[in-house]
Amino acid sequence: MSPPVKNRRVPASRRRHLERERRLRRLAALIAIALVALVTLLLSAFGGSGAPATVAAPASASRLVPAGPPHPEVIAKLDSLHLQLPVSQSRVTAIGFQGGSANALGVDPLGTQANQGLLRRIAHRIFGGASGTRRWYQLPGGQGPATSSLDVGAPAGTDVYAPVDGTVVAIEDVVLNDRVLGSRIDVQPTGQPSLVVSISHVRVDPALTVGTTVTAAGSKLGTIVDFSHTERQALARYTNDSGNHVVVEVRPSAALSLG
Repeated sequence: MSPPVKNRRVPASRRRHLERERRLRRLAALIAIALVALVTLLLSAFGGSGAPATVAAPASASRLVPAGPPHPEVIAKLDSLHLQLPVSQSRVTAIGFQGGSANALGVDPLGTQANQGLLRRIAHRIFGGASGTRRWYQLPGGQGPATSSLDVGAPAGTDVYAPVDGTVVAIEDVVLNDRVLGSRIDVQPTGQPSLVVSISHVRVDPALTVGTTVTAAGSKLGTIVDFSHTERQALARYTNDSGNHVVVEVRPSAALSLG
Protein backbone atom coordinates (compact mmCIF):
# COMPACT_ATOMS: atom_id res chain seq x y z
CA MET A 1 0.00 0.00 0.00
CA SER A 2 1.37 3.39 -1.05
CA PRO A 3 2.04 5.92 1.69
CA PRO A 4 -0.46 8.78 1.90
CA VAL A 5 0.36 11.86 -0.15
CA LYS A 6 1.01 14.89 1.98
CA ASN A 7 -0.46 18.27 0.97
CA ARG A 8 2.38 20.59 0.06
CA ARG A 9 1.77 24.30 0.41
CA VAL A 10 3.29 26.66 -2.19
CA PRO A 11 5.28 29.39 -0.48
CA ALA A 12 3.70 32.86 -0.56
CA SER A 13 6.59 34.32 -2.55
CA ARG A 14 6.14 31.64 -5.22
CA ARG A 15 2.40 32.34 -5.45
CA ARG A 16 3.05 36.06 -5.89
CA HIS A 17 5.56 35.32 -8.63
CA LEU A 18 3.12 33.08 -10.52
CA GLU A 19 0.32 35.63 -10.21
CA ARG A 20 2.59 38.37 -11.53
CA GLU A 21 3.51 36.23 -14.54
CA ARG A 22 -0.17 35.61 -15.30
CA ARG A 23 -0.93 39.34 -15.13
CA LEU A 24 1.97 40.13 -17.48
CA ARG A 25 0.78 37.52 -20.01
CA ARG A 26 -2.76 38.94 -19.93
CA LEU A 27 -1.40 42.47 -20.39
CA ALA A 28 0.75 41.40 -23.35
CA ALA A 29 -2.26 39.75 -25.01
CA LEU A 30 -4.41 42.87 -24.51
CA ILE A 31 -1.68 45.10 -25.98
CA ALA A 32 -1.39 42.86 -29.06
CA ILE A 33 -5.17 42.93 -29.63
CA ALA A 34 -5.22 46.73 -29.22
CA LEU A 35 -2.41 47.16 -31.76
CA VAL A 36 -4.19 44.99 -34.35
CA ALA A 37 -7.42 46.94 -33.81
CA LEU A 38 -5.58 50.28 -34.17
CA VAL A 39 -3.87 49.26 -37.41
CA THR A 40 -7.18 48.02 -38.84
CA LEU A 41 -8.90 51.29 -37.87
CA LEU A 42 -6.20 53.44 -39.49
CA LEU A 43 -6.19 51.42 -42.71
CA SER A 44 -9.99 51.61 -42.94
CA ALA A 45 -10.13 55.32 -42.12
CA PHE A 46 -7.43 56.58 -44.47
CA GLY A 47 -7.37 53.97 -47.23
CA GLY A 48 -11.08 53.91 -48.06
CA SER A 49 -10.78 54.19 -51.80
CA GLY A 50 -7.92 51.72 -52.21
CA ALA A 51 -9.37 48.33 -51.38
CA PRO A 52 -11.97 46.81 -53.67
CA ALA A 53 -15.36 45.94 -52.24
CA THR A 54 -17.13 42.65 -52.67
CA VAL A 55 -17.04 41.59 -56.30
CA ALA A 56 -20.34 41.47 -58.10
CA ALA A 57 -21.83 38.10 -58.90
CA PRO A 58 -21.12 36.67 -62.35
CA ALA A 59 -23.42 37.81 -65.11
CA SER A 60 -26.49 35.64 -65.48
CA ALA A 61 -27.91 34.28 -68.72
CA SER A 62 -30.60 36.98 -68.58
CA ARG A 63 -27.91 39.55 -69.40
CA LEU A 64 -27.42 37.98 -72.82
CA VAL A 65 -30.86 39.04 -74.06
CA PRO A 66 -32.33 42.56 -74.39
CA ALA A 67 -33.44 43.85 -71.00
CA GLY A 68 -35.55 46.79 -72.12
CA PRO A 69 -35.55 50.25 -70.58
CA PRO A 70 -34.75 50.82 -66.89
CA HIS A 71 -37.34 51.54 -64.27
CA PRO A 72 -37.19 55.26 -63.40
CA GLU A 73 -34.45 55.71 -60.79
CA VAL A 74 -32.64 58.95 -60.00
CA ILE A 75 -28.97 58.26 -59.22
CA ALA A 76 -27.52 61.80 -59.15
CA LYS A 77 -28.67 65.41 -58.99
CA LEU A 78 -27.42 68.87 -59.80
CA ASP A 79 -29.80 71.34 -58.18
CA SER A 80 -33.14 70.71 -59.92
CA LEU A 81 -31.61 68.48 -62.64
CA HIS A 82 -32.18 64.78 -61.93
CA LEU A 83 -30.09 62.14 -63.72
CA GLN A 84 -31.92 58.85 -64.26
CA LEU A 85 -30.25 55.45 -64.49
CA PRO A 86 -29.48 55.06 -68.24
CA VAL A 87 -29.42 51.23 -68.41
CA SER A 88 -31.69 48.48 -67.15
CA GLN A 89 -31.23 47.69 -63.46
CA SER A 90 -30.66 44.03 -64.36
CA ARG A 91 -27.57 44.94 -66.40
CA VAL A 92 -25.80 47.24 -63.91
CA THR A 93 -22.44 45.86 -62.74
CA ALA A 94 -21.35 48.87 -60.65
CA ILE A 95 -21.74 52.63 -60.48
CA GLY A 96 -18.79 54.97 -60.01
CA PHE A 97 -18.04 58.68 -59.90
CA GLN A 98 -14.74 60.28 -60.87
CA GLY A 99 -13.32 63.46 -62.31
CA GLY A 100 -14.71 64.16 -65.75
CA SER A 101 -13.64 66.51 -68.51
CA ALA A 102 -12.23 69.92 -67.63
CA ASN A 103 -15.58 71.73 -67.96
CA ALA A 104 -17.81 69.05 -66.41
CA LEU A 105 -19.79 70.01 -63.31
CA GLY A 106 -19.79 68.03 -60.08
CA VAL A 107 -23.10 66.30 -59.29
CA ASP A 108 -24.50 64.95 -56.04
CA PRO A 109 -24.60 61.12 -56.00
CA LEU A 110 -27.62 59.46 -54.42
CA GLY A 111 -27.09 56.40 -52.27
CA THR A 112 -24.07 55.27 -50.26
CA GLN A 113 -20.39 55.34 -51.17
CA ALA A 114 -19.38 51.71 -50.86
CA ASN A 115 -15.62 52.33 -50.58
CA GLN A 116 -15.58 55.22 -48.12
CA GLY A 117 -13.33 55.12 -45.03
CA LEU A 118 -14.47 53.96 -41.61
CA LEU A 119 -14.50 57.45 -40.08
CA ARG A 120 -16.70 58.78 -42.87
CA ARG A 121 -19.09 55.84 -42.51
CA ILE A 122 -19.38 56.54 -38.79
CA ALA A 123 -20.00 60.24 -39.47
CA HIS A 124 -22.75 59.44 -41.98
CA ARG A 125 -24.44 57.11 -39.50
CA ILE A 126 -24.35 59.76 -36.81
CA PHE A 127 -25.11 62.88 -38.83
CA GLY A 128 -26.83 61.41 -41.91
CA GLY A 129 -26.04 62.66 -45.41
CA ALA A 130 -26.68 59.61 -47.60
CA SER A 131 -29.97 59.29 -49.47
CA GLY A 132 -31.20 56.37 -51.55
CA THR A 133 -30.22 52.71 -51.43
CA ARG A 134 -27.96 52.53 -54.51
CA ARG A 135 -24.28 51.80 -53.73
CA TRP A 136 -21.59 53.65 -55.68
CA TYR A 137 -17.80 53.89 -55.75
CA GLN A 138 -15.43 56.85 -55.79
CA LEU A 139 -12.96 56.32 -58.64
CA PRO A 140 -9.57 57.99 -59.21
CA GLY A 141 -8.60 60.10 -62.19
CA GLY A 142 -10.15 62.77 -64.38
CA GLN A 143 -9.72 66.53 -64.67
CA GLY A 144 -12.93 67.94 -63.21
CA PRO A 145 -14.51 67.68 -59.75
CA ALA A 146 -14.46 64.21 -58.15
CA THR A 147 -18.14 63.55 -59.01
CA SER A 148 -18.27 65.21 -62.44
CA SER A 149 -18.24 61.93 -64.38
CA LEU A 150 -20.95 59.36 -63.69
CA ASP A 151 -19.88 55.88 -64.87
CA VAL A 152 -22.66 53.30 -65.03
CA GLY A 153 -21.17 49.86 -65.60
CA ALA A 154 -22.86 47.29 -67.84
CA PRO A 155 -21.69 44.72 -70.41
CA ALA A 156 -20.76 45.93 -73.89
CA GLY A 157 -23.80 45.92 -76.16
CA THR A 158 -26.22 46.89 -73.38
CA ASP A 159 -28.95 49.32 -74.47
CA VAL A 160 -28.46 52.90 -73.23
CA TYR A 161 -31.41 55.20 -72.56
CA ALA A 162 -31.65 58.95 -72.04
CA PRO A 163 -30.85 60.03 -68.46
CA VAL A 164 -32.99 63.20 -68.80
CA ASP A 165 -35.92 64.58 -70.76
CA GLY A 166 -34.69 66.88 -73.50
CA THR A 167 -33.54 67.38 -77.07
CA VAL A 168 -30.46 66.01 -78.83
CA VAL A 169 -28.33 69.01 -79.80
CA ALA A 170 -25.11 67.29 -80.95
CA ILE A 171 -23.68 63.87 -81.86
CA GLU A 172 -19.90 63.61 -82.20
CA ASP A 173 -17.44 60.76 -82.66
CA VAL A 174 -15.19 59.78 -79.73
CA VAL A 175 -11.63 59.32 -81.00
CA LEU A 176 -9.04 57.53 -78.86
CA ASN A 177 -5.59 56.56 -80.18
CA ASP A 178 -6.72 57.47 -83.70
CA ARG A 179 -9.67 55.10 -83.44
CA VAL A 180 -13.34 56.03 -83.43
CA LEU A 181 -14.90 54.40 -80.37
CA GLY A 182 -18.56 55.24 -80.41
CA SER A 183 -19.99 58.70 -79.97
CA ARG A 184 -20.85 61.44 -77.51
CA ILE A 185 -24.48 62.51 -77.48
CA ASP A 186 -25.34 65.95 -76.08
CA VAL A 187 -28.86 66.43 -74.75
CA GLN A 188 -30.33 69.82 -73.78
CA PRO A 189 -32.49 69.14 -70.69
CA THR A 190 -36.07 70.34 -70.95
CA GLY A 191 -36.46 73.73 -69.28
CA GLN A 192 -32.73 74.09 -68.51
CA PRO A 193 -31.08 75.80 -71.52
CA SER A 194 -27.94 76.64 -69.51
CA LEU A 195 -26.95 72.96 -69.20
CA VAL A 196 -26.06 70.09 -71.51
CA VAL A 197 -25.99 66.42 -70.48
CA SER A 198 -23.35 64.43 -72.40
CA ILE A 199 -23.59 60.66 -72.80
CA SER A 200 -20.55 58.83 -74.20
CA HIS A 201 -19.01 55.35 -74.65
CA VAL A 202 -22.12 54.74 -76.78
CA ARG A 203 -22.67 53.41 -80.30
CA VAL A 204 -25.50 55.65 -81.49
CA ASP A 205 -28.83 54.15 -82.51
CA PRO A 206 -29.34 54.74 -86.27
CA ALA A 207 -32.74 56.32 -85.59
CA LEU A 208 -31.25 59.03 -83.35
CA THR A 209 -30.50 62.38 -84.97
CA VAL A 210 -29.85 65.96 -83.88
CA GLY A 211 -33.20 67.51 -82.98
CA THR A 212 -34.70 64.27 -81.67
CA THR A 213 -36.75 64.70 -78.49
CA VAL A 214 -35.89 62.09 -75.83
CA THR A 215 -37.56 60.93 -72.61
CA ALA A 216 -35.66 59.92 -69.48
CA ALA A 217 -35.45 56.13 -69.03
CA GLY A 218 -37.65 55.73 -72.12
CA SER A 219 -35.78 56.80 -75.27
CA LYS A 220 -33.00 54.54 -76.52
CA LEU A 221 -29.79 56.36 -77.45
CA GLY A 222 -27.65 53.39 -78.51
CA THR A 223 -25.54 50.62 -76.96
CA ILE A 224 -22.42 50.51 -74.79
CA VAL A 225 -19.14 50.28 -76.71
CA ASP A 226 -16.43 47.79 -75.69
CA PHE A 227 -13.43 49.78 -74.40
CA SER A 228 -11.70 46.78 -72.82
CA HIS A 229 -9.04 46.51 -75.57
CA THR A 230 -8.27 50.23 -75.56
CA GLU A 231 -7.83 51.35 -71.95
CA ARG A 232 -7.77 50.08 -68.40
CA GLN A 233 -11.13 51.07 -66.97
CA ALA A 234 -11.23 52.20 -63.33
CA LEU A 235 -14.66 50.64 -62.76
CA ALA A 236 -13.23 47.17 -63.43
CA ARG A 237 -11.84 47.21 -59.86
CA TYR A 238 -15.40 46.77 -58.60
CA THR A 239 -16.94 44.49 -61.23
CA ASN A 240 -16.44 40.92 -62.37
CA ASP A 241 -15.64 42.02 -65.92
CA SER A 242 -13.51 44.57 -67.80
CA GLY A 243 -15.49 47.52 -66.46
CA ASN A 244 -17.31 48.65 -69.61
CA HIS A 245 -19.74 51.48 -68.88
CA VAL A 246 -21.66 54.47 -70.16
CA VAL A 247 -20.40 57.91 -69.12
CA VAL A 248 -22.74 60.77 -68.17
CA GLU A 249 -21.51 64.34 -67.61
CA VAL A 250 -23.27 67.66 -67.07
CA ARG A 251 -21.67 70.73 -68.64
CA PRO A 252 -22.56 74.37 -69.15
CA SER A 253 -24.22 74.76 -72.55
CA ALA A 254 -21.53 77.27 -73.57
CA ALA A 255 -19.04 74.39 -73.44
CA LEU A 256 -20.59 72.96 -76.61
CA SER A 257 -18.71 75.48 -78.72
CA LEU A 258 -15.47 74.28 -77.10
CA GLY A 259 -16.09 70.64 -78.08
